[in-house]
Amino acid sequence: MSNDTGRTAVILAGGLGSRLRPYTVVLPKPLMPVGESPILEVIIKQLSRKGFSRIILAVNHQADILRAYFGDGSRLGVSIEYSLETKPLGTMGPLHLMKELPENFIVMNGDILCDLDFGDFFANHENDNRLFTIAASKREQLIDYGVLGCDADHLVSFTEKPRTPYLVSMGVYCLSRRVLDFIPEDEAYGFDQLMLRFLDEKRDVNVQTHEGYWLDIGRPDDYFRAVDEWPDLRTKLGL
Repeated sequence: MSNDTGRTAVILAGGLGSRLRPYTVVLPKPLMPVGESPILEVIIKQLSRKGFSRIILAVNHQADILRAYFGDGSRLGVSIEYSLETKPLGTMGPLHLMKELPENFIVMNGDILCDLDFGDFFANHENDNRLFTIAASKREQLIDYGVLGCDADHLVSFTEKPRTPYLVSMGVYCLSRRVLDFIPEDEAYGFDQLMLRFLDEKRDVNVQTHEGYWLDIGRPDDYFRAVDEWPDLRTKLGL
């Protein structure tokens, strides 16, 4: 499928799923079910509804199982391509293996459940001619103790069970093709390394905060929570 017929999304689906063992010994992590469908199928359906007709799956571990399940994507109304790593390349390194990437495209993990509007996220990035946009979710760290502030051995402050808000990457990014110039070829290169380079070179990276639902189902606690909450979220997403 040519790039001008629809939006393109790259889905990172080659992880080992170590945190979900023993469940992922048999199934690749993106095929872990949420309700009656694998999480990766949920993601592809969400993307399809927002005009993403070309899906590139970056695969490695158990790639044949993913190919057998999804095929060419026609069952889901999209075109699916498979980009196979012969060695681990991190989150950003695999992009150099992909042919004819468009001017702007989404890159995302294949194991997240969220209600982010992928279409609006993409449009905001494209319309502003951005280099890189990160979708972020608000989280809060609770310290379950009374925290002492001290000057040497003297108490100067006390806070009972403080909560600290922070933003985390959701594992959903929108990229300009210009980003490829910053990623070395044929070596492992991660999102973290790319962000540190951008900061060092004072490149402009946008962060779009998502106020809605987001879970990383690669974490066992989040996976079981996702299974419990899926009926309500499915209704909200119209899937």
